[in-house]
Amino acid sequence: MFRVFLLSAITLLSFPALSQRLITPLEYSGFTSLTTHKEMMNFLSYISTLKGVNISKNIIAVSPGGRDIPVLEFSLGEFGKDPDKLKVLLFAQQHGSEHSGKEAALLLIGELANGALNDALQVLDVAVIPMMNPDGNEVDRRRNGNNADLNRDHLILEQPENIGLQKYFYKYLFDVSMDVHEYYPYSEDWIALGFRKNSDVTVGCLTNINTPQKFRDYANEEYLPFVKDYLNLFKFSFAEYTPAGIPESEYMRYSTFDINDGRQGFGSLATFSFIQEGKNGEDSADNIERRAYSQMVGMIACLQFSAKNHEEIKELVKSERIKLAEGEPEFVSVQMEHTSDGSTLELPVISLKTDRDSVVSVKNFRPVVSSLFNVRKPFGYLIPVENKDLVEWTKKHHLETSVYEPNAKDIIESYYITGIDSIDFEGDRVINPSCKVELVKPTELKGNYLFVPTKQLAGNIIVQALEPKSMIGLATYKKYENLVTAGTMFPILRLVE
Repeated sequence: MFRVFLLSAITLLSFPALSQRLITPLEYSGFTSLTTHKEMMNFLSYISTLKGVNISKNIIAVSPGGRDIPVLEFSLGEFGKDPDKLKVLLFAQQHGSEHSGKEAALLLIGELANGALNDALQVLDVAVIPMMNPDGNEVDRRRNGNNADLNRDHLILEQPENIGLQKYFYKYLFDVSMDVHEYYPYSEDWIALGFRKNSDVTVGCLTNINTPQKFRDYANEEYLPFVKDYLNLFKFSFAEYTPAGIPESEYMRYSTFDINDGRQGFGSLATFSFIQEGKNGEDSADNIERRAYSQMVGMIACLQFSAKNHEEIKELVKSERIKLAEGEPEFVSVQMEHTSDGSTLELPVISLKTDRDSVVSVKNFRPVVSSLFNVRKPFGYLIPVENKDLVEWTKKHHLETSVYEPNAKDIIESYYITGIDSIDFEGDRVINPSCKVELVKPTELKGNYLFVPTKQLAGNIIVQALEPKSMIGLATYKKYENLVTAGTMFPILRLVE
């Protein structure tokens, strides 16, 4: 049923052409002009009128600059209504200066619309958001119209683009998600080393150790080899995403474990989630044809893998979401570190001296994420209603909440902040407060509180966000830094039972 997909393109890569080819704005320009927001909107409006596949175009948010952020939904039935189908969400260009993901998404939309992936759509419903950051796209800038990095906003949810994405995710509770980016291989440090990274596509799996272990194992053992073989079939190179470090002066690792990005955030909701990073050009338009097609092949590999293994993925997601709803796991890590397992990373590169593919062996490699500090997951947290920012945060994350009604039998813990030190977090320093736990009688509580139970889909996010010692929690952001002050009580309480 699941044939090898034949890409359609009129390109130097000699992909076979399909009938009724839908030409994207990039292709129409002869790969000389990057797609503008207006051109994208016109293209998507035309696509949404086509017959055959059920196509819907909706707006999930409006950017600070007043530009619509569209999503196109593809289904052979009614989108999101068949419980047996796997729901897949692909979104690109959170960083406005990373264009190949957007161009690839538009190429993919053309193929979905002309029926080239109908085999996969037998068991998938697919949503594609090609341009998350239209303001950045228009001026070729990483950040959005509020000068914010969208891929550092998925926890605090301050930006309208991500607020809309979160709302859209909860509307359908997608099973699979992919966040599409680019990596930049032309840094001066790497050039001085005589090499540069050269893989057309890299993929990062979940690394936060509070995400399901079964997801991480399945991705590493099954998904990554599938994507590598799929890309290689079309003469594109692949490597696992290793974003940090110059061998051996710095350690190298797989991606961050922070939950403020588009992969770990959705992965923490028991979503089979990935980041895909294509190789950027020396400038935004450099080699855009190959960059766009390689990213599209990676996206199609995600869809083909999801279709081929839809029953197993569906069951994994269902099982892990039930566990979250029941309050599992018992302990949540709020401080982590990248550690070595003794292995050496064989990193594919290109030699700048010979202009040939090569390999750098990296001994200072830390592929394992280990816990430094765990907390027992409470029954829930009590947030003071007077703290409007925190209350609003719970709404943005679509958390289940209720007004707390004190019960004399409740056991409530309060943290007293005895001092504030710091701790290394992937090369940065974040707060590491010392806390003394004190019991509070429910009848002695002053003011009103909002109860946030941890037995819900976002249970692990709630713990990592609200614990004062969390190195990736709300208190590490400027807006919430006043939550942790030496010599005061932490305002968020723990309802133990």
